[in-house]
Amino acid sequence: MNLNDRRSSLILLLLFVVVKIIFQYWVISPAYDLQRDEYLHLDMANHISAGYLSVPPFTAFNSLLIKWLGNGVFWIHFFPALYGALTMVIIWKMITFIDGGWYAQVLAATLFVCSAMSRLNLLYQPNSMDVLSWTLLFWLLMLYLRQQQGKWLLWMGVVTGIGFLNKYNIIFLVIGLIGALLLSSHRKIFKDKNLYIGGLLALLIVSPNLVWQIQHGLPVIHHMKELSEYQLVNVSRLDFISDQFIFFIGGAFIIVAAFVALLFHKPYRPYRVILLTYIFVILLFTYLRAKSYYSLGLYPVLIAFGCAYWERVFAHGWTRHLRILWVAVIIVPFVFLLSAIFPVMAPEQIRERAGKFRMLGLLRWEDGKDHPLPQDFADMLGWHELAGLTLAAYQRIPEADKPYTLVICENYGEAGAVNYYNRGEMPLAVSFDADYVYWFPKLDTIRYIIKVGETPRGKPLEYIGRVQQMGALKDTLAREYGSGVYLLSDLSPQLPVLLQKMITDRQQGYRGVGK
Repeated sequence: MNLNDRRSSLILLLLFVVVKIIFQYWVISPAYDLQRDEYLHLDMANHISAGYLSVPPFTAFNSLLIKWLGNGVFWIHFFPALYGALTMVIIWKMITFIDGGWYAQVLAATLFVCSAMSRLNLLYQPNSMDVLSWTLLFWLLMLYLRQQQGKWLLWMGVVTGIGFLNKYNIIFLVIGLIGALLLSSHRKIFKDKNLYIGGLLALLIVSPNLVWQIQHGLPVIHHMKELSEYQLVNVSRLDFISDQFIFFIGGAFIIVAAFVALLFHKPYRPYRVILLTYIFVILLFTYLRAKSYYSLGLYPVLIAFGCAYWERVFAHGWTRHLRILWVAVIIVPFVFLLSAIFPVMAPEQIRERAGKFRMLGLLRWEDGKDHPLPQDFADMLGWHELAGLTLAAYQRIPEADKPYTLVICENYGEAGAVNYYNRGEMPLAVSFDADYVYWFPKLDTIRYIIKVGETPRGKPLEYIGRVQQMGALKDTLAREYGSGVYLLSDLSPQLPVLLQKMITDRQQGYRGVGK
Protein backbone atom coordinates (compact mmCIF):
# COMPACT_ATOMS: atom_id res chain seq x y z
CA MET A 1 0.00 0.00 0.00
CA ASN A 2 1.61 3.30 -1.12
CA LEU A 3 1.57 6.57 0.80
CA ASN A 4 -1.59 7.91 -0.89
CA ASP A 5 -3.44 4.66 -0.26
CA ARG A 6 -2.39 4.69 3.40
CA ARG A 7 -3.58 8.28 3.76
CA SER A 8 -6.92 7.45 2.12
CA SER A 9 -7.27 4.36 4.31
CA LEU A 10 -6.62 6.40 7.46
CA ILE A 11 -9.18 9.05 6.47
CA LEU A 12 -11.77 6.35 5.78
CA LEU A 13 -11.03 4.68 9.11
CA LEU A 14 -11.43 7.94 11.04
CA LEU A 15 -14.71 8.56 9.22
CA PHE A 16 -16.04 5.13 10.18
CA VAL A 17 -14.92 5.57 13.80
CA VAL A 18 -16.86 8.85 14.03
CA VAL A 19 -19.90 7.31 12.34
CA LYS A 20 -19.75 4.30 14.64
CA ILE A 21 -19.68 6.37 17.83
CA ILE A 22 -22.40 8.79 16.68
CA PHE A 23 -24.57 5.87 15.57
CA GLN A 24 -24.51 4.36 19.07
CA TYR A 25 -26.04 7.57 20.48
CA TRP A 26 -28.52 8.05 17.65
CA VAL A 27 -30.25 4.67 18.01
CA ILE A 28 -31.43 5.26 21.61
CA SER A 29 -34.73 7.11 22.00
CA PRO A 30 -34.84 9.67 24.85
CA ALA A 31 -37.95 7.81 26.07
CA TYR A 32 -35.67 5.26 27.73
CA ASP A 33 -33.62 5.31 30.91
CA LEU A 34 -30.47 3.26 31.36
CA GLN A 35 -30.74 -0.53 31.47
CA ARG A 36 -30.86 -2.29 34.87
CA ASP A 37 -27.37 -3.83 34.59
CA GLU A 38 -25.88 -0.43 33.83
CA TYR A 39 -27.00 0.95 37.19
CA LEU A 40 -25.26 -1.88 39.05
CA HIS A 41 -22.08 -1.45 37.03
CA LEU A 42 -22.04 2.29 37.68
CA ASP A 43 -22.62 1.79 41.41
CA MET A 44 -19.48 -0.35 41.60
CA ALA A 45 -17.50 2.89 41.39
CA ASN A 46 -18.67 3.56 44.96
CA HIS A 47 -17.35 0.17 46.14
CA ILE A 48 -13.98 -0.44 44.47
CA SER A 49 -12.81 -3.99 45.11
CA ALA A 50 -10.73 -6.81 43.61
CA GLY A 51 -13.90 -8.74 42.84
CA TYR A 52 -17.68 -8.75 42.64
CA LEU A 53 -20.41 -11.35 42.52
CA SER A 54 -21.66 -10.37 39.08
CA VAL A 55 -18.57 -9.36 37.08
CA PRO A 56 -14.77 -9.14 37.51
CA PRO A 57 -13.36 -5.74 38.61
CA PHE A 58 -12.48 -4.09 35.27
CA THR A 59 -16.00 -2.67 34.94
CA ALA A 60 -15.77 -1.06 38.38
CA PHE A 61 -12.63 0.87 37.44
CA ASN A 62 -14.23 1.88 34.15
CA SER A 63 -17.20 3.13 36.20
CA LEU A 64 -14.85 5.06 38.47
CA LEU A 65 -13.51 6.86 35.40
CA ILE A 66 -17.07 7.64 34.32
CA LYS A 67 -17.76 8.96 37.83
CA TRP A 68 -14.72 11.26 37.61
CA LEU A 69 -16.05 12.49 34.26
CA GLY A 70 -19.35 13.46 35.86
CA ASN A 71 -21.40 10.23 35.62
CA GLY A 72 -23.39 11.64 32.71
CA VAL A 73 -25.29 9.55 30.18
CA PHE A 74 -22.90 10.73 27.45
CA TRP A 75 -19.93 9.03 29.08
CA ILE A 76 -21.93 5.94 30.03
CA HIS A 77 -22.73 5.34 26.35
CA PHE A 78 -19.30 6.51 25.20
CA PHE A 79 -17.23 3.61 26.52
CA PRO A 80 -19.10 0.69 24.91
CA ALA A 81 -19.14 2.74 21.69
CA LEU A 82 -15.39 3.35 22.05
CA TYR A 83 -14.63 -0.35 22.62
CA GLY A 84 -16.69 -1.16 19.54
CA ALA A 85 -14.81 1.44 17.49
CA LEU A 86 -11.45 0.07 18.69
CA THR A 87 -12.52 -3.42 17.66
CA MET A 88 -13.28 -2.03 14.21
CA VAL A 89 -9.81 -0.44 14.10
CA ILE A 90 -8.19 -3.82 14.78
CA ILE A 91 -10.24 -5.43 12.00
CA TRP A 92 -9.01 -2.65 9.70
CA LYS A 93 -5.39 -3.41 10.68
CA MET A 94 -5.93 -7.15 10.23
CA ILE A 95 -7.06 -6.56 6.66
CA THR A 96 -3.94 -4.53 5.90
CA PHE A 97 -1.86 -7.29 7.50
CA ILE A 98 -3.26 -9.94 5.13
CA ASP A 99 -2.83 -7.61 2.12
CA GLY A 100 -6.42 -6.45 1.83
CA GLY A 101 -7.21 -3.05 0.33
CA TRP A 102 -9.46 -0.11 1.11
CA TYR A 103 -12.55 -1.78 -0.35
CA ALA A 104 -12.19 -4.76 2.00
CA GLN A 105 -11.77 -2.34 4.89
CA VAL A 106 -14.88 -0.36 3.94
CA LEU A 107 -16.85 -3.58 3.52
CA ALA A 108 -15.68 -4.81 6.93
CA ALA A 109 -16.45 -1.54 8.72
CA THR A 110 -19.88 -1.39 7.09
CA LEU A 111 -20.64 -4.94 8.20
CA PHE A 112 -19.38 -4.25 11.72
CA VAL A 113 -21.69 -1.24 12.10
CA CYS A 114 -24.64 -2.96 10.40
CA SER A 115 -24.69 -6.02 12.63
CA ALA A 116 -25.30 -7.37 16.12
CA MET A 117 -22.02 -5.73 17.12
CA SER A 118 -23.75 -2.35 17.27
CA ARG A 119 -26.50 -3.87 19.39
CA LEU A 120 -23.84 -5.17 21.76
CA ASN A 121 -22.16 -1.76 21.92
CA LEU A 122 -25.43 -0.13 22.97
CA LEU A 123 -25.28 -0.87 26.69
CA TYR A 124 -22.67 -0.24 29.37
CA GLN A 125 -21.84 -3.87 30.08
CA PRO A 126 -18.62 -5.94 29.95
CA ASN A 127 -19.60 -7.40 26.56
CA SER A 128 -18.08 -4.68 24.34
CA MET A 129 -14.73 -4.93 26.08
CA ASP A 130 -15.01 -8.72 25.92
CA VAL A 131 -15.26 -8.68 22.11
CA LEU A 132 -12.35 -6.22 21.95
CA SER A 133 -10.24 -8.55 24.13
CA TRP A 134 -11.00 -11.58 21.93
CA THR A 135 -10.18 -9.59 18.80
CA LEU A 136 -6.88 -8.38 20.26
CA LEU A 137 -5.97 -11.94 21.18
CA PHE A 138 -6.59 -13.15 17.61
CA TRP A 139 -4.62 -10.18 16.24
CA LEU A 140 -1.62 -10.97 18.43
CA LEU A 141 -1.83 -14.63 17.42
CA MET A 142 -1.73 -13.61 13.74
CA LEU A 143 1.34 -11.48 14.39
CA TYR A 144 3.06 -14.37 16.14
CA LEU A 145 2.20 -16.91 13.44
CA ARG A 146 3.81 -14.73 10.77
CA GLN A 147 6.75 -13.25 12.66
CA GLN A 148 7.48 -15.99 15.22
CA GLN A 149 8.49 -13.33 17.76
CA GLY A 150 8.04 -14.23 21.41
CA LYS A 151 6.95 -10.72 22.39
CA TRP A 152 3.54 -11.36 20.84
CA LEU A 153 3.03 -14.32 23.18
CA LEU A 154 3.84 -12.07 26.12
CA TRP A 155 1.27 -9.55 24.93
CA MET A 156 -1.23 -12.37 24.50
CA GLY A 157 -0.76 -13.11 28.19
CA VAL A 158 -1.36 -9.47 29.11
CA VAL A 159 -4.51 -9.25 26.98
CA THR A 160 -5.81 -12.54 28.38
CA GLY A 161 -5.30 -11.25 31.91
CA ILE A 162 -7.08 -7.97 31.24
CA GLY A 163 -9.83 -9.78 29.34
CA PHE A 164 -10.32 -12.12 32.31
CA LEU A 165 -10.65 -9.13 34.67
CA ASN A 166 -13.34 -7.81 32.37
CA LYS A 167 -15.36 -11.00 31.80
CA TYR A 168 -14.63 -14.64 32.55
CA ASN A 169 -16.00 -15.52 29.10
CA ILE A 170 -12.49 -15.22 27.62
CA ILE A 171 -11.60 -18.54 29.31
CA PHE A 172 -13.59 -20.32 26.61
CA LEU A 173 -11.51 -18.67 23.88
CA VAL A 174 -8.30 -19.72 25.62
CA ILE A 175 -9.57 -23.32 25.84
CA GLY A 176 -10.49 -23.24 22.14
CA LEU A 177 -7.11 -21.79 21.17
CA ILE A 178 -5.17 -24.39 23.14
CA GLY A 179 -7.15 -27.22 21.57
CA ALA A 180 -6.80 -25.79 18.05
CA LEU A 181 -3.06 -25.18 18.39
CA LEU A 182 -2.49 -28.70 19.68
CA LEU A 183 -4.21 -30.15 16.60
CA SER A 184 -2.54 -27.80 14.11
CA SER A 185 0.89 -27.57 12.56
CA HIS A 186 1.59 -24.73 15.01
CA ARG A 187 1.81 -27.07 18.03
CA LYS A 188 5.51 -26.15 18.26
CA ILE A 189 4.28 -22.99 19.96
CA PHE A 190 4.17 -25.05 23.16
CA LYS A 191 7.97 -25.28 23.00
CA ASP A 192 8.33 -21.50 23.15
CA LYS A 193 9.15 -20.39 26.68
CA ASN A 194 7.46 -17.03 26.01
CA LEU A 195 4.10 -18.82 25.93
CA TYR A 196 4.55 -19.85 29.55
CA ILE A 197 5.95 -16.47 30.58
CA GLY A 198 2.85 -14.94 28.98
CA GLY A 199 0.73 -17.38 30.97
CA LEU A 200 2.46 -16.28 34.16
CA LEU A 201 1.84 -12.64 33.25
CA ALA A 202 -1.85 -13.43 32.78
CA LEU A 203 -1.92 -15.22 36.14
CA LEU A 204 -0.19 -12.28 37.83
CA ILE A 205 -2.74 -9.83 36.40
CA VAL A 206 -5.76 -11.89 37.47
CA SER A 207 -4.34 -12.93 40.87
CA PRO A 208 -6.09 -10.19 42.94
CA ASN A 209 -9.43 -11.35 41.58
CA LEU A 210 -8.56 -15.01 42.15
CA VAL A 211 -7.65 -14.23 45.77
CA TRP A 212 -10.95 -12.37 46.20
CA GLN A 213 -12.86 -15.32 44.73
CA ILE A 214 -11.17 -17.77 47.12
CA GLN A 215 -11.74 -15.49 50.13
CA HIS A 216 -15.45 -15.29 49.30
CA GLY A 217 -15.95 -18.99 48.65
CA LEU A 218 -15.73 -18.84 44.82
CA PRO A 219 -19.07 -17.08 44.20
CA VAL A 220 -18.43 -17.40 40.46
CA ILE A 221 -19.40 -21.08 40.81
CA HIS A 222 -22.70 -20.12 42.44
CA HIS A 223 -23.26 -17.50 39.74
CA MET A 224 -22.72 -20.07 36.98
CA LYS A 225 -25.08 -22.56 38.66
CA GLU A 226 -27.74 -19.88 39.04
CA LEU A 227 -27.27 -18.80 35.43
CA SER A 228 -27.61 -22.39 34.26
CA GLU A 229 -30.71 -23.12 36.34
CA TYR A 230 -32.71 -19.96 35.68
CA GLN A 231 -31.54 -18.58 32.32
CA LEU A 232 -29.51 -20.99 30.20
CA VAL A 233 -32.07 -23.74 30.82
CA ASN A 234 -34.37 -21.76 28.51
CA VAL A 235 -31.72 -21.50 25.80
CA SER A 236 -32.18 -23.88 22.87
CA ARG A 237 -29.02 -25.29 21.32
CA LEU A 238 -30.70 -24.99 17.92
CA ASP A 239 -31.48 -21.32 18.58
CA PHE A 240 -27.85 -20.74 19.54
CA ILE A 241 -26.69 -22.14 16.20
CA SER A 242 -29.32 -20.28 14.16
CA ASP A 243 -28.47 -16.99 15.87
CA GLN A 244 -24.90 -17.27 14.58
CA PHE A 245 -26.32 -16.70 11.08
CA ILE A 246 -28.61 -13.87 12.19
CA PHE A 247 -25.92 -11.74 13.84
CA PHE A 248 -24.77 -10.29 10.52
CA ILE A 249 -28.08 -10.37 8.62
CA GLY A 250 -27.20 -9.38 5.03
CA GLY A 251 -23.48 -9.83 5.62
CA ALA A 252 -23.54 -13.55 6.42
CA PHE A 253 -21.90 -14.18 3.04
CA ILE A 254 -18.75 -12.52 4.41
CA ILE A 255 -18.54 -15.05 7.24
CA VAL A 256 -19.00 -17.89 4.73
CA ALA A 257 -16.27 -16.31 2.59
CA ALA A 258 -13.96 -16.37 5.61
CA PHE A 259 -14.53 -20.12 6.02
CA VAL A 260 -13.79 -20.70 2.33
CA ALA A 261 -10.71 -18.47 2.39
CA LEU A 262 -9.20 -20.10 5.47
CA LEU A 263 -9.84 -23.56 4.05
CA PHE A 264 -8.77 -23.12 0.42
CA HIS A 265 -6.89 -19.84 -0.12
CA LYS A 266 -3.20 -20.76 0.04
CA PRO A 267 -1.86 -17.47 1.50
CA TYR A 268 -4.24 -17.89 4.46
CA ARG A 269 -3.18 -21.46 5.30
CA PRO A 270 -0.99 -20.38 8.26
CA TYR A 271 -4.13 -18.97 9.89
CA ARG A 272 -6.37 -22.04 9.60
CA VAL A 273 -5.96 -22.52 13.32
CA ILE A 274 -8.36 -19.58 13.69
CA LEU A 275 -11.10 -21.55 11.95
CA LEU A 276 -10.38 -24.57 14.13
CA THR A 277 -10.60 -22.35 17.21
CA TYR A 278 -13.97 -21.09 16.01
CA ILE A 279 -15.27 -24.65 15.67
CA PHE A 280 -14.03 -25.67 19.14
CA VAL A 281 -15.53 -22.63 20.89
CA ILE A 282 -18.88 -22.90 19.08
CA LEU A 283 -19.14 -26.59 19.97
CA LEU A 284 -18.28 -25.81 23.58
CA PHE A 285 -20.87 -23.03 23.80
CA THR A 286 -23.49 -25.19 22.11
CA TYR A 287 -22.92 -28.00 24.60
CA LEU A 288 -23.16 -25.57 27.55
CA ARG A 289 -26.34 -23.91 26.18
CA ALA A 290 -24.59 -20.55 26.22
CA LYS A 291 -26.34 -17.33 25.30
CA SER A 292 -25.90 -16.56 21.62
CA TYR A 293 -23.95 -13.34 22.06
CA TYR A 294 -21.22 -15.06 24.11
CA SER A 295 -19.66 -16.08 20.78
CA LEU A 296 -19.54 -12.63 19.17
CA GLY A 297 -15.84 -12.23 19.94
CA LEU A 298 -15.11 -14.95 17.37
CA TYR A 299 -16.36 -12.91 14.43
CA PRO A 300 -14.20 -9.78 14.02
CA VAL A 301 -11.23 -11.86 12.80
CA LEU A 302 -13.53 -13.77 10.42
CA ILE A 303 -14.85 -10.45 9.10
CA ALA A 304 -11.27 -9.42 8.30
CA PHE A 305 -10.48 -12.61 6.38
CA GLY A 306 -13.87 -12.74 4.69
CA CYS A 307 -13.74 -9.14 3.43
CA ALA A 308 -10.13 -9.42 2.23
CA TYR A 309 -11.00 -12.57 0.31
CA TRP A 310 -14.22 -11.08 -1.11
CA GLU A 311 -12.20 -8.13 -2.40
CA ARG A 312 -9.91 -10.57 -4.24
CA VAL A 313 -12.84 -12.44 -5.77
CA PHE A 314 -14.33 -9.23 -7.16
CA ALA A 315 -11.07 -7.55 -8.17
CA HIS A 316 -11.01 -8.01 -11.95
CA GLY A 317 -13.05 -7.22 -15.03
CA TRP A 318 -16.76 -6.60 -14.84
CA THR A 319 -16.97 -8.09 -11.33
CA ARG A 320 -15.42 -4.90 -9.96
CA HIS A 321 -18.68 -3.13 -10.76
CA LEU A 322 -20.51 -5.43 -8.33
CA ARG A 323 -18.60 -4.11 -5.35
CA ILE A 324 -21.18 -1.47 -4.48
CA LEU A 325 -23.84 -4.21 -4.61
CA TRP A 326 -22.24 -6.13 -1.73
CA VAL A 327 -22.20 -3.01 0.44
CA ALA A 328 -25.89 -2.48 -0.35
CA VAL A 329 -26.69 -6.12 0.48
CA ILE A 330 -25.31 -5.48 3.97
CA ILE A 331 -26.95 -2.09 4.55
CA VAL A 332 -30.48 -2.57 3.18
CA PRO A 333 -31.65 -5.44 5.45
CA PHE A 334 -30.07 -3.73 8.44
CA VAL A 335 -31.93 -0.48 7.77
CA PHE A 336 -35.18 -2.45 7.41
CA LEU A 337 -34.66 -4.09 10.82
CA LEU A 338 -33.12 -1.07 12.56
CA SER A 339 -36.23 -0.08 14.51
CA ALA A 340 -36.64 -3.63 15.80
CA ILE A 341 -33.04 -4.18 16.86
CA PHE A 342 -32.48 -0.84 18.59
CA PRO A 343 -34.66 1.23 20.97
CA VAL A 344 -35.23 3.98 18.40
CA MET A 345 -39.03 3.79 18.78
CA ALA A 346 -40.91 4.84 21.90
CA PRO A 347 -42.35 1.93 23.94
CA GLU A 348 -45.96 2.62 22.86
CA GLN A 349 -44.93 2.47 19.21
CA ILE A 350 -43.33 -0.91 19.77
CA ARG A 351 -46.46 -2.25 21.41
CA GLU A 352 -48.51 -1.12 18.43
CA ARG A 353 -46.16 -3.00 16.07
CA ALA A 354 -45.65 -6.06 18.26
CA GLY A 355 -46.12 -8.46 15.34
CA LYS A 356 -42.84 -7.47 13.70
CA PHE A 357 -40.96 -7.92 16.97
CA ARG A 358 -42.65 -11.24 17.73
CA MET A 359 -41.83 -12.55 14.25
CA LEU A 360 -38.15 -11.83 14.90
CA GLY A 361 -38.27 -13.50 18.32
CA LEU A 362 -37.38 -10.23 20.06
CA LEU A 363 -40.23 -10.35 22.56
CA ARG A 364 -39.00 -13.56 24.20
CA TRP A 365 -37.37 -12.98 27.56
CA GLU A 366 -35.03 -15.12 29.62
CA ASP A 367 -38.09 -16.89 31.09
CA GLY A 368 -38.84 -18.29 27.61
CA LYS A 369 -42.11 -16.32 27.31
CA ASP A 370 -43.19 -13.45 25.03
CA HIS A 371 -43.80 -9.98 26.54
CA PRO A 372 -44.99 -6.59 25.16
CA LEU A 373 -41.40 -5.25 24.76
CA PRO A 374 -37.98 -6.80 24.20
CA GLN A 375 -36.47 -7.56 27.60
CA ASP A 376 -33.63 -5.05 27.35
CA PHE A 377 -36.09 -2.33 26.34
CA ALA A 378 -38.44 -3.12 29.26
CA ASP A 379 -35.36 -3.01 31.48
CA MET A 380 -34.79 0.59 30.36
CA LEU A 381 -38.09 1.98 31.66
CA GLY A 382 -39.40 3.30 34.97
CA TRP A 383 -36.14 3.69 36.85
CA HIS A 384 -36.18 7.47 37.01
CA GLU A 385 -39.78 7.44 38.20
CA LEU A 386 -39.03 4.84 40.87
CA ALA A 387 -36.03 6.82 42.11
CA GLY A 388 -38.23 9.93 42.32
CA LEU A 389 -40.79 8.08 44.46
CA THR A 390 -37.99 6.88 46.74
CA LEU A 391 -36.61 10.38 47.20
CA ALA A 392 -40.09 11.70 47.94
CA ALA A 393 -40.46 9.06 50.67
CA TYR A 394 -37.09 10.03 52.14
CA GLN A 395 -38.13 13.68 52.26
CA ARG A 396 -41.12 12.70 54.44
CA ILE A 397 -38.77 11.53 57.19
CA PRO A 398 -38.05 14.03 60.00
CA GLU A 399 -34.73 15.79 59.50
CA ALA A 400 -33.26 14.44 62.73
CA ASP A 401 -34.00 10.85 61.70
CA LYS A 402 -32.70 10.99 58.12
CA PRO A 403 -29.13 9.92 59.04
CA TYR A 404 -30.64 6.79 60.60
CA THR A 405 -32.54 5.67 57.53
CA LEU A 406 -31.89 2.42 55.66
CA VAL A 407 -32.99 2.11 52.02
CA ILE A 408 -33.55 -1.52 50.96
CA CYS A 409 -34.52 -2.45 47.40
CA GLU A 410 -35.90 -5.70 46.02
CA ASN A 411 -33.21 -6.09 43.35
CA TYR A 412 -29.95 -4.62 42.12
CA GLY A 413 -31.61 -2.63 39.33
CA GLU A 414 -33.77 -0.71 41.79
CA ALA A 415 -30.86 -0.10 44.18
CA GLY A 416 -28.58 1.05 41.38
CA ALA A 417 -31.19 3.37 39.87
CA VAL A 418 -32.00 4.95 43.23
CA ASN A 419 -28.31 5.58 43.84
CA TYR A 420 -27.71 6.91 40.33
CA TYR A 421 -30.56 9.44 40.26
CA ASN A 422 -30.52 10.39 43.94
CA ARG A 423 -26.78 10.47 44.57
CA GLY A 424 -25.86 12.99 47.24
CA GLU A 425 -29.49 13.55 48.23
CA MET A 426 -30.12 10.47 50.40
CA PRO A 427 -28.28 7.43 51.83
CA LEU A 428 -27.07 4.85 49.33
CA ALA A 429 -29.63 2.13 48.73
CA VAL A 430 -28.78 -1.54 49.26
CA SER A 431 -30.39 -4.88 48.49
CA PHE A 432 -30.15 -8.55 49.37
CA ASP A 433 -29.59 -9.07 45.64
CA ALA A 434 -26.23 -9.40 43.88
CA ASP A 435 -23.26 -7.34 45.10
CA TYR A 436 -25.39 -5.06 47.26
CA VAL A 437 -25.52 -7.71 49.98
CA TYR A 438 -21.87 -6.80 50.71
CA TRP A 439 -22.54 -3.05 50.73
CA PHE A 440 -24.89 -2.64 53.69
CA PRO A 441 -24.04 0.19 56.12
CA LYS A 442 -23.73 -0.37 59.85
CA LEU A 443 -27.08 -1.34 61.32
CA ASP A 444 -26.46 -0.13 64.90
CA THR A 445 -29.23 2.48 64.85
CA ILE A 446 -32.12 2.40 62.41
CA ARG A 447 -35.18 4.57 62.89
CA TYR A 448 -36.72 4.39 59.44
CA ILE A 449 -36.54 2.00 56.51
CA ILE A 450 -37.55 2.78 52.95
CA LYS A 451 -38.48 -0.47 51.20
CA VAL A 452 -38.52 -0.43 47.38
CA GLY A 453 -40.12 -3.29 45.47
CA GLU A 454 -42.70 -5.79 46.68
CA THR A 455 -44.91 -5.25 49.73
CA PRO A 456 -42.98 -5.92 52.97
CA ARG A 457 -43.67 -9.44 54.19
CA GLY A 458 -42.24 -12.29 56.22
CA LYS A 459 -40.55 -12.32 59.61
CA PRO A 460 -39.23 -8.70 59.49
CA LEU A 461 -42.84 -7.47 59.67
CA GLU A 462 -42.98 -8.69 63.27
CA TYR A 463 -40.46 -5.96 64.15
CA ILE A 464 -42.09 -3.13 62.18
CA GLY A 465 -44.84 -1.08 63.79
CA ARG A 466 -46.04 0.94 60.80
CA VAL A 467 -46.01 0.44 57.02
CA GLN A 468 -47.01 3.27 54.66
CA GLN A 469 -47.10 2.91 50.89
CA MET A 470 -45.75 6.12 49.38
CA GLY A 471 -46.36 5.25 45.72
CA ALA A 472 -45.86 2.64 43.00
CA LEU A 473 -44.43 2.51 39.50
CA LYS A 474 -47.26 3.08 37.02
CA ASP A 475 -45.55 2.40 33.68
CA THR A 476 -47.17 -0.88 32.56
CA LEU A 477 -44.44 -1.50 29.98
CA ALA A 478 -41.61 -1.30 32.52
CA ARG A 479 -40.29 -4.60 33.81
CA GLU A 480 -40.59 -3.18 37.32
CA TYR A 481 -44.27 -2.22 36.82
CA GLY A 482 -46.13 -2.17 40.14
CA SER A 483 -43.00 -1.92 42.30
CA GLY A 484 -43.91 0.09 45.37
CA VAL A 485 -42.12 2.42 47.76
CA TYR A 486 -42.91 1.86 51.43
CA LEU A 487 -41.96 3.87 54.50
CA LEU A 488 -41.40 1.66 57.54
CA SER A 489 -41.31 3.15 61.03
CA ASP A 490 -41.77 2.28 64.73
CA LEU A 491 -38.98 -0.25 64.39
CA SER A 492 -38.09 -2.76 67.10
CA PRO A 493 -34.50 -2.69 68.46
CA GLN A 494 -34.35 -6.37 67.47
CA LEU A 495 -34.77 -5.60 63.76
CA PRO A 496 -31.06 -4.79 63.10
CA VAL A 497 -30.12 -8.18 64.60
CA LEU A 498 -32.53 -9.97 62.26
CA LEU A 499 -31.31 -7.96 59.26
CA GLN A 500 -27.68 -8.77 60.05
CA LYS A 501 -28.53 -12.47 60.18
CA MET A 502 -30.33 -12.18 56.83
CA ILE A 503 -27.27 -10.46 55.34
CA THR A 504 -24.91 -13.16 56.65
CA ASP A 505 -27.17 -15.93 55.38
CA ARG A 506 -27.43 -14.30 51.97
CA GLN A 507 -23.66 -13.87 51.73
CA GLN A 508 -23.25 -17.53 52.63
CA GLY A 509 -25.77 -18.42 49.93
CA TYR A 510 -23.58 -16.78 47.29
CA ARG A 511 -20.59 -18.96 48.17
CA GLY A 512 -19.89 -21.58 45.53
CA VAL A 513 -17.97 -23.72 48.02
CA GLY A 514 -17.64 -23.89 51.80
CA LYS A 515 -21.25 -23.02 52.58
